[in-house]
Amino acid sequence: MTKNSEGSLQPEKSPAALREERILKFWEENKTFEKSLKKNEGKEDYIFYDGPPFATGLPHFGHILGSAIKDAVPRYQTMQGKRVLRKWGWDCHGLPIENIVEKDLKISGKKQIEEIGVKNFNEHARSKVLEYIHEWKKTVDRIGRWVDFDGSFKTMDNNYIESVWWALKSINDKGLIYEGTRVLPYCPRCETPIANSEIAMDNSYKDITDISVYVKLELVNESNTFLIAWTTTPWTLPGNTAAAVNKDVLYVRAQKEGAFYIVAKDLAEKVLKEKYEIIEEFKGKKLVGKSYKPLFDYYKNDEKILNKKNIWKVYAAPYVTTDAGTGIVHLAPAFGEEDMELAKEHDIPFIIHVDHEGKFKQEVVDFAGKKIKPKEDHQSGDVEIIKNLAHRGLLFAKEKILHSYPHCFRCETPLYYYAIPAWFIKITDVKKKLLALNNKINWVPEHLKEGRFRKSMEAAPDWNISRNRYWASPLPIWKCDHCTSCEFMGSLSELKNKTSRGNTFIVMRHGECVHNVQNILSTKADVPHHLTEKGKEEVMISAEKLKKEKIDVVITSPFVRTKETTDIVAGIINYPKDKIIVDDRITEIKAGVFDGKAINEYHAQFKTQEEYFTKTLEGGENFNDIRKRVGNFIYDIDSKYENKTILIVSHDTTVWLLFAVGEGKTIPQLLDTSVSDDYLQHAEIKTLKFTEIPHNDLYELDFHRPYIDNVSWGCACKKGKMKRIPEVIDCWFESGSMPYAAKHYPFENEVEFKKNFPAQFISEYIAQTRTWFYYTHALSVMLFNKIAFENVVTTGNVLAEDGQKMSKSKGNFPDPWLVFNKYGVDALRYYLLSSPVMKSEDMSFKEKEVDEVYKKIVLRLDNVVSFYEMYKTEEVIETQNTKSTNVLDLWILTRLNELVGEVTQGMDKYELDRALAPLALFVDDLSTWYLRRSRDRFKIELMQDRVFAISTLKEVIVELSKVMAPFMPFIAEDMYKKAGGSLESVHLESWPKFDKKQNIKGLENMQMVRELVSQGLQIRAKEAIKVRQPLAAVTIPIKNNQALEAEPQYIELIKDELNVKTVVFDKTTSLVKVDTVITPELKSEGDYRDLLRAVQEMRKKNNLVQSDRVALEVETDDLGRKLIEQFKSEFMKIAGLSAIGFTKVDNAQEIKVDRFSFKLLLRK
Repeated sequence: MTKNSEGSLQPEKSPAALREERILKFWEENKTFEKSLKKNEGKEDYIFYDGPPFATGLPHFGHILGSAIKDAVPRYQTMQGKRVLRKWGWDCHGLPIENIVEKDLKISGKKQIEEIGVKNFNEHARSKVLEYIHEWKKTVDRIGRWVDFDGSFKTMDNNYIESVWWALKSINDKGLIYEGTRVLPYCPRCETPIANSEIAMDNSYKDITDISVYVKLELVNESNTFLIAWTTTPWTLPGNTAAAVNKDVLYVRAQKEGAFYIVAKDLAEKVLKEKYEIIEEFKGKKLVGKSYKPLFDYYKNDEKILNKKNIWKVYAAPYVTTDAGTGIVHLAPAFGEEDMELAKEHDIPFIIHVDHEGKFKQEVVDFAGKKIKPKEDHQSGDVEIIKNLAHRGLLFAKEKILHSYPHCFRCETPLYYYAIPAWFIKITDVKKKLLALNNKINWVPEHLKEGRFRKSMEAAPDWNISRNRYWASPLPIWKCDHCTSCEFMGSLSELKNKTSRGNTFIVMRHGECVHNVQNILSTKADVPHHLTEKGKEEVMISAEKLKKEKIDVVITSPFVRTKETTDIVAGIINYPKDKIIVDDRITEIKAGVFDGKAINEYHAQFKTQEEYFTKTLEGGENFNDIRKRVGNFIYDIDSKYENKTILIVSHDTTVWLLFAVGEGKTIPQLLDTSVSDDYLQHAEIKTLKFTEIPHNDLYELDFHRPYIDNVSWGCACKKGKMKRIPEVIDCWFESGSMPYAAKHYPFENEVEFKKNFPAQFISEYIAQTRTWFYYTHALSVMLFNKIAFENVVTTGNVLAEDGQKMSKSKGNFPDPWLVFNKYGVDALRYYLLSSPVMKSEDMSFKEKEVDEVYKKIVLRLDNVVSFYEMYKTEEVIETQNTKSTNVLDLWILTRLNELVGEVTQGMDKYELDRALAPLALFVDDLSTWYLRRSRDRFKIELMQDRVFAISTLKEVIVELSKVMAPFMPFIAEDMYKKAGGSLESVHLESWPKFDKKQNIKGLENMQMVRELVSQGLQIRAKEAIKVRQPLAAVTIPIKNNQALEAEPQYIELIKDELNVKTVVFDKTTSLVKVDTVITPELKSEGDYRDLLRAVQEMRKKNNLVQSDRVALEVETDDLGRKLIEQFKSEFMKIAGLSAIGFTKVDNAQEIKVDRFSFKLLLRK
């Protein structure tokens, strides 16, 4: 037993799995992936974009399907001679991470997040982002996917965020972004709007039972007369500000139990039930303009409500129908999209009586603080409202309804529609362009182009790009706290221009000192190590250069060597020495117990460059400590001055880290020798371009909250400050920015990006039509006026065998690693890539179907290759250029060419399932027809035909391995190597060429043979005559089979396959006929064949190979001996016998053949 990815026991690995692991090691050791890229350098690039996954959980079969597609297509294109770079990426931001962090920290909701601090929350989120990165890499590697993990991008990287900012500002510059209040799907637990696309994406609608109510709205100045309004959301009733009717619908005023009720005529019977009398009928337009008394008076006297003259009145709305309800709709504009549109049209006030946490506000005194639709009891808020209405006589009726209701796709809390201020992109302004450019995209399956994708774009509202959350790219919008004007920042450079105070910092290292010559550490200010004469000269030379700089401020480290340097400089530039500022924050590194010791001894304490930043020696400090103090220093000094030139004199490491702080560099950036500058030399001068930037505690650039929230500047109005708005960017904007943000465009790689845009291929599952595909397309159209991708492969969902969503808690699917180890990855890849899921249909994962692929393809191919290895000879090499005339060889090579054509056509059209379909048929033909019919040719002594058979099989295996390489890369590699492929790896080969001119007549003839054989075998089966029993003849209709009559090889195939002595062609019959009369001679031959089969089984059980010759000892009667003697020559040859002895045999195997009885023993 072995352990799976979670540590539980599972069965031992199969031979296929062990082989795959050996091949993985071979690829890694020989850098085969890298070689496959190198071989096509300088050739055409093939570009595909990979939608970055979250690394917040273990990869499942859906991820494996996606990876299989994203591996197969690049492998195929590589074999077609293109260079296919494959970079991995990680999606890092958003609710998935935030929910994990909340669980980790045992908190819930924005209030508690802000209590612990946004900084703590986001830093914990950062630590969780790549928690499963090792498991992901391990799985992706194991399934054979070739991709560059080391060069992966992350959506949380500063470079990526900066490109997102650029995109956002560019879109705003085109007038496509606005701030407004709209009714949006809202999650009260996450306290943020949720995109409609996200709700639809993960099938977040759930069937729940709610309570609908019929409420009485009493008309003003019409005693005891009520409008009956219907709603499925009773909790919205305190926010009611109007009622709507259809002006063209017929309504009735009916009397029932002493009161008058108004409803649509078509619904009167359903609503009023019985015992009512219709007093009058009228069109809805008669009701328009009437006023009614509010159901709740919480806001009746609220003077802050605008347009109060329009509140609690009846309005006409075309969307009011008589399909359900009463024909009268209650309007709560703050909680319904259509309600809000009508309210805007007629200046109807809207009341927001629910807070951001989904609770009734304090002014709603009867329900204050209660949740309107809690996850744990979604009816509770409605029940409280209903009780109140019933108590006050305003409830006409109630009933339960089962309906589909949206839930948060991450926390499963019931959503509701909520009026909220947000930032939007005007999708409506670019929709025609989006739809037009969709025509240039090849969708697989094709129906998505005009179906789901187009329809989702047609229905798409303006894009809400703001989220009221924390761990995401911040919206780069600053708003004045006085005049409310806004500015978008599109880069770090633009931000620096706003925060710059105009100061110029000139940094200088001290001149050469005595301890420098001695190569010892001098890290204490009170140890008087003076400048050397050489050091003084160095300082004077540099000081001369400073004369032209007009130094306003001089700041020095407190060390003797820096003070001496500063004094020399001050004297030469005429700067007053009494104004020199001494600052401990720019002192030399503290080396602690290593002060005064050899520098090499100090460096020996650190094993890696990274350790310098984190390892603290006794009494000393590490590089991070220095970063903090010099960061504090430079930000403090910059804040104190404006438009000044400031000279800073310090030490080598301190200066190096001061520049790092000024540029916001991270440790990896500091250690990147390809871009990192060397330390300053003695007395060297360098300008530090410093401007305030958002930074973390180590003064590394960090665009995230809360660091970015600290960046502000004075507004042009001179009365307020520009402060960043608190919202963050919708994570789909980030994901959709991947094509350019992954390359830090337009700040870097401009030529490379433009050359590689758009992508030729992308692939994800069906829900991404409304999300990643849509948003990537939309951003590309808005930014570049072109499509982002040319070909899209869209899959369905991989479900559990029971048809439900795969659930770890339910345990309704196998551990992927168990499947890897049991069947190997090749079988799994083929199973997924050839399944209906490739047509965007959902599929239920069935392990038994993986087992079927394993047996029908993997094991069959293993047997084919093993057979080849058993019979391959050196003679094959000498006859490679000699063409076989054997019809079986010609047929299988034609079939191979046909296979190449079919697979190529499927792959060129991105129809992977279509490409794979003929592969299984070919393996079946190769194994159960070609090899079975050719088996004896490999054993015969006719060397020419034997060599032809071996040579043909070698060619088929090698070429087949190339065809299989993109889909089943492991067994393809194994086949290629064992059949003697000429290159180091099949994955360095070119794709086989399809010969369009090849004659397919042989395929037709062989198909005729197989059909005739099939009919003959059916006759045998009907007569219960086993195939080993020879028969005299088969009669074949000559019509449609003339080509076979003239070709002896086809006739021999029919004879052998049907085990008949002769084939007769007959013009007078249309049916295949088999002579089923068994003569004594035929019966004897049949008995002999049964005996021969038994001996061959004995050889197999004894693990004998073809070349092993053994003696057969037989104990039988005279009848049995006579049978053996009759066929002795053929028997010995075919059974590989050196001798046959008739004797008494002990410990023998007993065999019964009809009336014969044998005891048999094989001896070497």
